[in-house]
Amino acid sequence: MHWVIDGNNVFGSRPDGWWNDRSGAAGRLAQRVAEWCRTHDDRVTLVFDAPVDGATLELAGGNLAIEVAKRRGRDAADDRIVELVGDVQGVEEVLVVTSDNGLRRRLEGRASVLGAGRFLERLDE
Repeated sequence: MHWVIDGNNVFGSRPDGWWNDRSGAAGRLAQRVAEWCRTHDDRVTLVFDAPVDGATLELAGGNLAIEVAKRRGRDAADDRIVELVGDVQGVEEVLVVTSDNGLRRRLEGRASVLGAGRFLERLDE
């Protein structure tokens, strides 16, 4: 299984003040995902909109990759996620974590989808 996580969508799914410190929110999510990755062998790619702090990118390793959208602007990370799914489609099963309805529509028939809230519950277990 290859998990592809829509990072900004996941940290933005809970109103915890993330909008005051996007960089900090990305770092906190990446840390939680890195810790979760130690509990299984599935490949995980966490995708964020640009920019991403270097300390956050340094959390990648083992079965966790952290990617930054190749461009800035609307749907930048979504475009990267669709590209990643296309790269591995047919090679391995893909599960995308997002609650973004537009992204879900773009992935229909290409990947399974898990909502951000359900994923965060999994991290809290």
